[in-house]
Amino acid sequence: MTDSQDQKEDRSKNIVPNYRGWQSDIIVDLIKQYDFEFITLNPGASFRGLHDSLVNYGKNDPQMMLCNHEEIAVQIAHGFAKASGKPGAVILHNLVGLLHSCMAIYYAYIDRVPIFIMGATGPMDEGKRRPHIDWTHTALVQGNAVRDYVKWDYQPTAIEGVPESFARAYSVMTTQPQGPIYMCYDAALQEAPLTKDIMLPPKESVATPALMMPDPKAIETIADKLLAADKPLLMPDYAGRRAGSFENMVRLAETVGAGVWDLNNSLNFPNRHPLCVSLDKGALKGVDLVMGLDVKDWEKATHELNSTKRELTPLVNDNADWVEMGFAELGMSKWSFDYCRMQPCSVRALGDTTLGVPALIDVLDKRIKGDSRLAAKIKDRTAAVGKRHGETWAKWQDDARKDWDSKPTTTSRLALEVWDVIKDHDWVLTANTLKNGVRKLWDFDKPYRHPGGELGTSTQIGMSIGVALAHKKAGRLVVDLQPDGDLMFDAGALWVLAKYEIPMLIVMYNNRAYYNDWEHQIRMARLRGTDETKAHIGMDLYGPEPDFGKLARSMGIYGEGPIEDPKDIRPALLRALEQVKKGKPALIDTVTQHR
Repeated sequence: MTDSQDQKEDRSKNIVPNYRGWQSDIIVDLIKQYDFEFITLNPGASFRGLHDSLVNYGKNDPQMMLCNHEEIAVQIAHGFAKASGKPGAVILHNLVGLLHSCMAIYYAYIDRVPIFIMGATGPMDEGKRRPHIDWTHTALVQGNAVRDYVKWDYQPTAIEGVPESFARAYSVMTTQPQGPIYMCYDAALQEAPLTKDIMLPPKESVATPALMMPDPKAIETIADKLLAADKPLLMPDYAGRRAGSFENMVRLAETVGAGVWDLNNSLNFPNRHPLCVSLDKGALKGVDLVMGLDVKDWEKATHELNSTKRELTPLVNDNADWVEMGFAELGMSKWSFDYCRMQPCSVRALGDTTLGVPALIDVLDKRIKGDSRLAAKIKDRTAAVGKRHGETWAKWQDDARKDWDSKPTTTSRLALEVWDVIKDHDWVLTANTLKNGVRKLWDFDKPYRHPGGELGTSTQIGMSIGVALAHKKAGRLVVDLQPDGDLMFDAGALWVLAKYEIPMLIVMYNNRAYYNDWEHQIRMARLRGTDETKAHIGMDLYGPEPDFGKLARSMGIYGEGPIEDPKDIRPALLRALEQVKKGKPALIDTVTQHR
């Protein structure tokens, strides 16, 4: 196979004098063609050929970003992809680097985030392996380590297989529901001379298939059910990831006068809108129709959980109807249970809400037009939902000021202190929501304000850096409400912020504990009648207490704290904000109550 003339000319622009060409250059050509903005990595000899090509043939464009751990590298790509809608790229060293990153890859998979992960192995040719190291770091087949939680993996055996598999991987990764892929490149393949021209995918070829439209008949049936219901509820989840979905959800809610419960894996709906009922479980009383929009977990919002006894109490009436639009049955894992409990639905419209919701609105408009009784019904329930929203919001504001001067600071005061400092800026919240506290106090009025809720411990600082990277060019004020336990896993990530001059305001949510698990031990003690005062054992982060301000300064970041008196929070935030305005990261360590 041979390059087209244009492809030859494009490749020749990067060739240095006396350059022979190497097979790893083809991978660089593909990285450039598919327009990745950066590549995160932790160094490894298994991809030394690709690394050299990226630097000397590719001119370090896209820029490589050195990370202190493979997990951080994947997390940064994860946060970037969630916030920007564009896939991130990562390179992982051999088997050991891949194993280091497994948890981060799994979280990207369950969060439906597109990450193009490139690995390396071997050489698979035993005659080319260095003693010991190339044997212990090579697996058969390396992709098996992550196959259960990537959308696709492949290991081409020759350079001719690299372009086609790269193009297919990109297509699979970006097709809904999205997710990470893993491409593994043999070290010997990378390091071999390029002896012939290799054809790249045509530049005019489509990288991702067209969106899938839900069945029009299913859409019409859903429209009829929404209009017939007395108290419908819209429950969007991953739908908000796509451009225009935030605005379309407002249009849909206002068209039918339905309350909206945003499940917050993406920002689907403005929380100050009168039809927002998120986090108000009392608003579920009397709901007779629930419409899920790209939902995976139906239970958490619609049930009351007794965590100690693992018992669920439904909050929606047994005779309520359920319908859905989205991708619930696509890409379902055969290994993990991330798909959650199945919710029986009378209508299941498989397809993209980006197309389906506008089509649904069109059908609804036609049904409502000229029907004065229906219009009055919608107007009345809109007013009822709005009234409850206003009362609930006012109560949340009052509740947030309880124990205002307590030491350590309440999480509600911390949320309001931060809000008061950032509210007049073009702000973005990265991951942590203070257990949904900020969703009750801040004004999430634009779709980019928040890419979606946090995942588990040891994910949030890396993801937050990725979110900050996505908004750096726009000059937005990116805020990370950073748990202390999470940062202790990946403290080296702070260095990445400083090295690549990524502005971000880090406000430590420091309760000096892994308190989520501490709380579980309290529940067990109360259930079993054991000593509750011992619940902290194996959970607390004191004796000694980490000094996060000093840690930040040691990494080249502006740092203050620990701050234990709440009256000192605002002045510290303002000083840190001045640093962020200068394009620098800053960290404020605030000590909070256990929660």
